[in-house]
Amino acid sequence: MPFISRRLRAALLATASAALIAAALPAPVPLGIGDPLFPHLGNPGYDVLSYDIGLTYRGSNSEPLEAVTTIDMRTTEPLDRINLDFTRGTVRTVEINGLRADFAVADEDLVIQPPGRLPAGVPLRITVRHTSDPRGDRESGGWVRTADGLAMANQADAAHRVFPSNDHPADKAYFTFRITAPEDLTVVANGLPAGRTRHGAETTWTYRTEHPMATELAQVTIGRSTVLRRTGPHGLPVRDVVPSADRERLEPWLGKTPAQLEWMEQQVGRYPFETYGLVIAATETGFELETQTLSLFERSLFTKTAYPEWYVDSIMVHELAHQWFGDSVSPDTWSDLWLNEGHATWYEARYAEEHAGRTLERRMREAYVKSDGWRAAGGPPARPDIPAPGQKLSLFRPVVYDGSALILYALRQEIGENAFDRLERSWVQQHRDANAATADFVRLASRTAGRDLTSFFDGWLYGAKTPPMPGHPDWHSTKPAGKR
Repeated sequence: MPFISRRLRAALLATASAALIAAALPAPVPLGIGDPLFPHLGNPGYDVLSYDIGLTYRGSNSEPLEAVTTIDMRTTEPLDRINLDFTRGTVRTVEINGLRADFAVADEDLVIQPPGRLPAGVPLRITVRHTSDPRGDRESGGWVRTADGLAMANQADAAHRVFPSNDHPADKAYFTFRITAPEDLTVVANGLPAGRTRHGAETTWTYRTEHPMATELAQVTIGRSTVLRRTGPHGLPVRDVVPSADRERLEPWLGKTPAQLEWMEQQVGRYPFETYGLVIAATETGFELETQTLSLFERSLFTKTAYPEWYVDSIMVHELAHQWFGDSVSPDTWSDLWLNEGHATWYEARYAEEHAGRTLERRMREAYVKSDGWRAAGGPPARPDIPAPGQKLSLFRPVVYDGSALILYALRQEIGENAFDRLERSWVQQHRDANAATADFVRLASRTAGRDLTSFFDGWLYGAKTPPMPGHPDWHSTKPAGKR
């Protein structure tokens, strides 16, 4: 028998032990945290602390980007495997704390095999070398191809089409982005710049967030862009990313942001992040998006003459309001989406009333007329119907916009303007940089009003029919014929 060293013998025993453990485990399967609308989204058993995402863009939207994603996490329960959400990319290698690990792909999960069972409370660093494919489509989300590069649109479940992650807003984390691109392109990402290094014909741009962020709010924009800088309230750095050819044409719109920030601060308190700005992309998505500190807008919103000025202004405020409602205070589950969109629509409508004479009461009365039909078509605001396969954007339906702003209008009618304003400020202060659910809002509203509002909210949040509007007994909602 040949001589075997102690080190080799230990390695062989460890390998054999790991093989026996793997053989005893069932086949890798996709997991989820049981979100009512996206049951396989997110993963149990750990808490992500930070992401470090490195991407190399060679200048072509038809070729996958080379990528390295490093995830620092801590286990919250014993784990035999670690599931990450990831699809549309090729995984090259996986390491756990610097050691190579086996992995498999199951549906849209990357399933990683640690060397043994992991106890709760263990810090882990997962490094995944992979590709990130920009050849997606508008409906599924992830990378958005622009006329001169890329941007991201990850809402609601598409961040894992770009990088491995725990892709659910319930697990917020800090982000670092290290993006390498040809030297003639500009790269901007969430957070603040943390360095730029040129090497040959390429430049690596680094950005870091100072506040935790949900994966669906990640933003990286790459293109022939100009960064326009200005100052917001309290010296807040404001930077906008625009196609270079459009900088003068877009400046009158972008110059409005500091005053809009001031207006929002008057409503709910100080802006919650380290910077703000707009990225204006030469692409057609059909939506604008509240990516954290750097909201995504279509160029056509500002260049088409069909849109009146007040309308564009109000959409800018809608995405800005999301920085408080949805970004700083993120939903516990996607059924809490009404808290995001209802509030953003509320402040959009309030801004239009104050600055353009678009009466809030009239808009709410029109929404009330349609409310029963919206509920019949898509479910009540806090219990929306599951989107049909391949139609996830249908989740963003009228009942979670004006139909949910209507709830806030009814609440203000019920408890009075002073209590309502205190509630709004308390909500964003108490849950800043965290997650909150519908039940949390109901409890805080009850505490602020000094009485139990559970029965009031039950009808407005979960009812198949819209309850009577306080103060407006003459308002009626009409369900279209043929609806359930």
